[in-house]
Amino acid sequence: MHRKEFLKTCGYGCLGLLGAASLLESCAGTKYLHVPLEGEFLNLPLDAFVFIKKEKKEFRKYVVVYNDWLQYPVCVYRFSDTEYQALLMKCTHQGTELQVFGDRIQCPAHGSEFTNTGAVQNGPADAPLRTFPVQVEETVLKINLK
Repeated sequence: MHRKEFLKTCGYGCLGLLGAASLLESCAGTKYLHVPLEGEFLNLPLDAFVFIKKEKKEFRKYVVVYNDWLQYPVCVYRFSDTEYQALLMKCTHQGTELQVFGDRIQCPAHGSEFTNTGAVQNGPADAPLRTFPVQVEETVLKINLK
């Protein structure tokens, strides 16, 4: 293979990987949403959990919310129409921002894992995640940051 052909093949390969990565990212299902901070409450519209699949209304298991005033995002899990859990995505081991993988939250730095209720599943973290009280008010989920 000549140098020119090699570079051309590598270039197409890199472009293909970038395209595949963007397609996979859109399939991930995690919804990130910038929400307003009003006083001590983050106000998350309940329809953020709703999506339509094959003309059928379905619900996301969780949504990750953020605001410019917060240092870390908050992951909000939906268990039912009235039951939600809001978790600060800050590892209790060394303060690294966490990543969400379905029903578990993981620290990319040292591998600590937490459940969707904030309990430690695997260390080195030994303290649960910080949780926030939530209340459902008509079409809004109010997350109390105090």
